[in-house]
Amino acid sequence: MTNSDYGSYSSLRCGFVAALVMLLLCAPAFAYENQLAGHASPYLAMHAEDPVAWQDWDPAILERAQKEGRLIFISSGYFSCHWCHVMQRESYRDSEIAALLNAHFIPVKVDRELDPALDGYLIDYLERTQGQAGWPLNIFLTPQGYPLIGATYLPPERFEALLLRLQSGWENQPDRMRNLARRVLLELTMDKPLRDMPVPTIDQLRRRLVNQALAVGDVMEGGFGDQNKFPMTPQLESLLRLRSVSAGGDIDYLLTLTLDQMAAQGLRDQLGGGFFRYTVDPSWQVPHFEKMLYTQAQLARLYLTAAQAYGRPVYLDVARDTLDFVLREMRGPQGMFISSFSAVDETGDEGAYYLWRGDELQSLLGDADTLIAQWRWALTGPPLLDGGWLPRQGESAAQIAIALEQEEGVVRQRMQAIREKLLQRRSQRSLPADTKELAGWNGLLLGALAVAGEQLDEPVYLDEATRLAGTIKERLWQDGDLWRARADEQPVGRSGLTDYAYLADGLWRLLQVRPDDDLRQWLDQLVETAWGKFYGARGWRSTETAPLPGMGAEKAVRDGALPAGPALLIETSLDVGSEEVKEKARKALKEALPHLAAEPLWFPSYLMLEAAPSE
Repeated sequence: MTNSDYGSYSSLRCGFVAALVMLLLCAPAFAYENQLAGHASPYLAMHAEDPVAWQDWDPAILERAQKEGRLIFISSGYFSCHWCHVMQRESYRDSEIAALLNAHFIPVKVDRELDPALDGYLIDYLERTQGQAGWPLNIFLTPQGYPLIGATYLPPERFEALLLRLQSGWENQPDRMRNLARRVLLELTMDKPLRDMPVPTIDQLRRRLVNQALAVGDVMEGGFGDQNKFPMTPQLESLLRLRSVSAGGDIDYLLTLTLDQMAAQGLRDQLGGGFFRYTVDPSWQVPHFEKMLYTQAQLARLYLTAAQAYGRPVYLDVARDTLDFVLREMRGPQGMFISSFSAVDETGDEGAYYLWRGDELQSLLGDADTLIAQWRWALTGPPLLDGGWLPRQGESAAQIAIALEQEEGVVRQRMQAIREKLLQRRSQRSLPADTKELAGWNGLLLGALAVAGEQLDEPVYLDEATRLAGTIKERLWQDGDLWRARADEQPVGRSGLTDYAYLADGLWRLLQVRPDDDLRQWLDQLVETAWGKFYGARGWRSTETAPLPGMGAEKAVRDGALPAGPALLIETSLDVGSEEVKEKARKALKEALPHLAAEPLWFPSYLMLEAAPSE
């Protein structure tokens, strides 16, 4: 922003202060208070001290909005999100912005991890209307619940200007804004006729998936695309299982490069174990520092699959290290596993928990061990981040032993001692955690533990999987219904298709290794209930009751950062379901295939189903 821009904004804000008094005097006489104090969601609870009169989402908000004639403002985010913290600090704790929100909107705060169906619908709206989306996710709705306009992070001056523009438009042309929102939603949700072409076979789609992956794969750095890098685990696992479709070794080269880069560079916590959610650069160097439970569960299983595909023990080590991190660091107070660790520490500094300065290393380790640490974790050269170096994979013990002219065993012992010192020092720093224990994400971990127990022949993982299954059943399966999370004796959030699908998949994988009659009976109940709640004549619903109008059914649900719930439920059902359920599963898969034809890269979980029809 230029100086003249700042001057214009300063003048605008001074004028706004005076105008605000008049606006408030003319505002409807509806007073709200912030509802989030003591909320079971750490993300929502941290907004309890905002001057914004945040409301917890409830379908009754639509009735209130219509009665009061107000636009609804929904802000969705999550505890470990860096930019969510920034927008809270800059805008939601600004008294004048809060006054404007409170006077003319119904402000609603949503934890995306507790309302994934609502969040997913709004994310999809923003992607379709603006081409990209993310968090914090900020959407304005008409009183009837139709999305009007949305944005992700906005600096305070732009956010405030948007509020003023919307308020003016709503006061002067409410009918025009209502009609515009309805027309846009109708266009987005209208069923588009499929092209009159033969439906591709599953084998044709699999070959197309591989070709699309090769077309967008980064042959220099691994992964997909040329900007920030996400693991895209559903795609990678599907490609590993479909390697035989590819003629030649191109797909193997891309997959092993990606796996090696993710394990060796900044996406992975080289000291403490586990993976970050993504990196902000194309070379996997600088992570966005949040650690999610679902990331650990999926990547652990991905590396187990890769170890089988390529016979490389190092991939087993990565999987084991990741699961051990979860078992050691993410165990929750209710006996399941927590959602995430934050990207920022308690002072608001992103990544500070994981970074090292040279003077800190020297004072902690001394000259000789600092040199070993620098070699082992690539702590040399200019730091990529202002806070210091982020450990990455550097020289091996064998290479360091040669350089120091010492035995490799001695060097390994010194490296382990250095690592323990660093971890001990790091544990004294602050790392806020979101302690919600979510059904679906724990279901993903359950499956990963079961696969690891069998493949690694380590009973500890199977024991943990069995214990976890029992705890989920005891805590979250209540009167034939699955709770997404629990606080005291009450459900928290709203369970949906993915909770049932991920948990059913995890149980199915455990029962293949360790049969249990009670768990098998529960699995049958989960599968039957999921089909009854979430599948109908028009396709799949993400939640049993849609919270907003326009949230229709879909024949095929895309894979995202997590696998598509329908694909996992179909796979489980084709193996363990009743004949009626198996028939539904075959029908659902057949109906999905035409919708996969254009972009199979975004529907890989459907294409690796072994029971899918093929040529």
